[in-house]
Amino acid sequence: MSLTVAEAGRTLADPTAYADDRRLHDAMTLLRRESPVHWVEDAPGYNPFWAITKHADVLEIERDHARFLNAPRPLLGTAEFDQMNRERAEQGIALRTLIHMDDPDHRVIRAIGADWFRPKAMRALEPRIKELAKRYVDRLAELGGECDFVQQAAVHYPLYVILSLLGLPESDFDRMLKLTQELFGGDDSDMRRGATAEEQLAVLMDFFAYFQELTQARRANPTDDLASAIANARIDGEPLNDFDTASYYVIVATAGHDTTSSTISGGLHALLENPGELDRLRRQPELMPYAVDEMIRWVTPVKEFMRTATQDYDLRGVTIRKGESMLLSYPSANRDEEVFDDPFRFDVGRDPNKHLAFGFGVHYCLGAALARIEVRAFFEELLPRLESIELNGTPESTATTFVGGLKRLPVRYSLKG
Repeated sequence: MSLTVAEAGRTLADPTAYADDRRLHDAMTLLRRESPVHWVEDAPGYNPFWAITKHADVLEIERDHARFLNAPRPLLGTAEFDQMNRERAEQGIALRTLIHMDDPDHRVIRAIGADWFRPKAMRALEPRIKELAKRYVDRLAELGGECDFVQQAAVHYPLYVILSLLGLPESDFDRMLKLTQELFGGDDSDMRRGATAEEQLAVLMDFFAYFQELTQARRANPTDDLASAIANARIDGEPLNDFDTASYYVIVATAGHDTTSSTISGGLHALLENPGELDRLRRQPELMPYAVDEMIRWVTPVKEFMRTATQDYDLRGVTIRKGESMLLSYPSANRDEEVFDDPFRFDVGRDPNKHLAFGFGVHYCLGAALARIEVRAFFEELLPRLESIELNGTPESTATTFVGGLKRLPVRYSLKG
């Protein structure tokens, strides 16, 4: 039975759809073709929203950050979650990261960490990244030719990179991994701590408790790491309050980790499903920068952000009313037939590649350069040592509507050295 447009719209609010590529992309392809600006008002448990699925439309909304705001609904959550966030925001105890903010707060808060993610700073970090890439490819060799690539390699490598940048001790890394997976895996029965909004909120409170201790330590004894820069930042002469400080740590620790591990896992899976492209990349290692961006486009680990209109706006002949929310579908934009030649073909030499996986405009991902360096370093270490590799079971993806990718990738392989 063929999918209706209404069913396709509801699919974007179904976490299980993001664990089923064919189902998800069938829905998004239909929406791009039949109803690219589509009103979704009957997704069970969710407040209504506009589904924006065309690359040009996502770009148009991202560019106009004064007319389309992140607040008060920056992410797609259930109606219960939206209500709880509103109540906590009124109490001044809500998570308030860069993705929750608009200017002028966004501009000022973003500047605190911006220098740490500029290309010059990333080049200085590159030797440490390459060292960690080698450590985790060595670990693959030590595992004896079989492993779950996600859980035994991909989730650890970028976590070590970002927590090293923050200056956290390695003894805390496992705790951060668990909290990160619980935070982004709230819709997945294997990942979440609990099913209720209160149980998911408890994960955030654990993050806050950890980072409050870190803030106190860095204010008492400043160091030369990013954690110290955040803890000692001042806006108009005053330090950030406890929740804004903890929120900054949360976005760096989580967004800097889970998205990159999903790209590395999904990138390897794409190479396994397209052995001709794997062979091509091994023969032409100069294609690696293009291959990295193709992996990012292919996986698109951030599935959506929401925007709210500050005034009536016409888009493709449809009027979006003031106060209505829009879901910007990045996986859909990144398979838009009007922008990408043969968008469902994985092409390690794709050029140009105008993907929107990092967003656009003032909210462009702060860690984009870091993510590219990490993915590139890992595959530049892995591919020359790879003698053979194949799937050793069925890959599984995380159920989510926000950030996610593979949660299991069983592989069998042979490595040199």
